[in-house]
Amino acid sequence: MSRPQVAADDATADARDCQRQLLDWLLHQAYPLWARQGVDPVNGGFYERLAPDGSPLDEPRRSRVQPRQIYAFALAPSLGWRGDVSAIVERGMGFFLNSYRRDDGLYRTLVAPDGSPLDSAALLYDQAFALLGLASARRLLGPDPALEDAAPALLEVLFSQLKRVGPGFYSGLPMRFPLLSNPHMHLLEAALAWCELDTDPAWRTLADEIAPLALAHFMDPATGALRESFDEAWQPLPGPEGARIEPGHQFEWAWLLMRWCPDKDSSAWRAARALIELGEQHGVRQGFAVDALLDDLSVQEPDSRLWPQTERLKASALAAALTGERRYWINTAAAARALLRYLETPMPGLWHDRRTADGVFIAEPSFASSFYHIVAAIHALTEALRP
Repeated sequence: MSRPQVAADDATADARDCQRQLLDWLLHQAYPLWARQGVDPVNGGFYERLAPDGSPLDEPRRSRVQPRQIYAFALAPSLGWRGDVSAIVERGMGFFLNSYRRDDGLYRTLVAPDGSPLDSAALLYDQAFALLGLASARRLLGPDPALEDAAPALLEVLFSQLKRVGPGFYSGLPMRFPLLSNPHMHLLEAALAWCELDTDPAWRTLADEIAPLALAHFMDPATGALRESFDEAWQPLPGPEGARIEPGHQFEWAWLLMRWCPDKDSSAWRAARALIELGEQHGVRQGFAVDALLDDLSVQEPDSRLWPQTERLKASALAAALTGERRYWINTAAAARALLRYLETPMPGLWHDRRTADGVFIAEPSFASSFYHIVAAIHALTEALRP
């Protein structure tokens, strides 16, 4: 897509300086540490967490973490890391396909470190990440029958087992309800990733179902805020669950809607800008995106997880690249500076996942699941700043 010329003003220079710091951390600290300590050399696959000293914790492994790590490592060559990425991704994908795939073709949610099943429930959220991981491996490794066959096979099972009569998908098996916007968001992300790789129209058809569903049903017509939990008719659930608004997801949906339809005269583009504005106005406190609001846009959870900072950065960077507007570059630099704070740990290459409302970063193991968010944000920022 064509992009307007970005003026070299202070905001852009600030964003570029942050990008250099983030990329330096990623290439020289994070990738080497997680390739060395985060990959299981015995069983295959990826560890869930690294302790503050960098040692791996031998814990049950969630389905979503494996393709997230595949995604994170598959982007490494394009960002400049020269480690043995292909071997890491091939082994990780082998562990994932062998350990998580159920007899019906869906992917279970939890296994032991040796790959034996612990929880065979199939969540829509995990299927979305399976598709994203497959796309990431395919992009890195090139044509591979195992990858070429696994993705459309999963898509077919999704439609046969989890597709609703109306728009969207059930949340999983055996628990289909409530209906959730979050797994649909990641399903859109996976569909867009496959659209870039595969001419099969099924991927665009999937994306073209989910994005309009979000525009029509996920967003509150009064405030424009995107909700999380719904009943069978895509009406918000009563009580706190239905009233929950996550600033991180306002930004993440904005990033996806701009990718789905970059036409600045479209309803998707207008909705994306409105979501960014809502997130900035109501969801950012003291420079950090908070965890949750209520549907009156008051703060419900004032703590700040790491991942909303990365989604703020992705949305702002893409909006800045597509429009050249200075306010988006200002937001981009602010989000990048916030993210850098989470990376200030005694062990280089780790991160803090949680910051309290009074500004204290919690000392705890680093979750591998956050690496996907961090790498995606650094990649989005790097792409936005390319000439």
